[in-house]
Amino acid sequence: MKKTYSGFPWIRTLVLSSYLDLLGAVLIFGVCYARNFHGTIYHGGEIQFGIPFTELWSFIKIGAYPLGVLSTVGAIFSMLATRFVGKQKNSGNVLGVITTVNSGANDFMFGNASAIITYPLSFILHSFSFFKWKKGVDIRKIDTFYFFIVGIGLLLGFALVYIGAYLFGGRADSVFLITVALTFGLSLGANFSNAFKYEETWLSWAIYNIIQLVKAVLQINIANVVKYAFYLFNSAITLIDWKWNGDRPG
Repeated sequence: MKKTYSGFPWIRTLVLSSYLDLLGAVLIFGVCYARNFHGTIYHGGEIQFGIPFTELWSFIKIGAYPLGVLSTVGAIFSMLATRFVGKQKNSGNVLGVITTVNSGANDFMFGNASAIITYPLSFILHSFSFFKWKKGVDIRKIDTFYFFIVGIGLLLGFALVYIGAYLFGGRADSVFLITVALTFGLSLGANFSNAFKYEETWLSWAIYNIIQLVKAVLQINIANVVKYAFYLFNSAITLIDWKWNGDRPG
């Protein structure tokens, strides 16, 4: 029997809230703007920081890549993709496909050379989720296959990140590679389990967000602290909603 909307109606209201979408977008944009993240460009083979907003267009006209602007826009749309998936809307998977392309290009320019081979896999998983959901899928309880997905995701994450670093160069310090591999591996497992609509998809995202939040705090990266604090809150309420309120009616 299909379980629907019973245990925590106020949590379901939070998950479905358009005001929470707006709050997330405002938080991400506001912090990025306050930190002048939009003033980051990729030009002449290197990243340049602190470009005044009034001069950005001049740099773009001579071939500069607006890394900060596109990263900010990508972060907002990535958040919306996560929120829409939490609302059990397939449009969230569509946004996930689109933002993966943008995020992959930006991540590569920030020194993650393995993005060349890791983000195409994320693109495939988001696309798989879209087609799977389009056919119809109900929220699924944890089983052995879920643990298999998580394990394979972590193994693939480490393998692809280290292979990418070996083949394409980029940053090679161990802390960076381990962090990237761990977070990528967790995201692989979460994206794949999302295709099958496992409740624990949001537990995987919660763990992912905790790691990213700790990293942001250690780096004193206020923009990412705000972003991942919001993401962690969202993953927590969505886990509760999927687990106890079940499939969204209609």
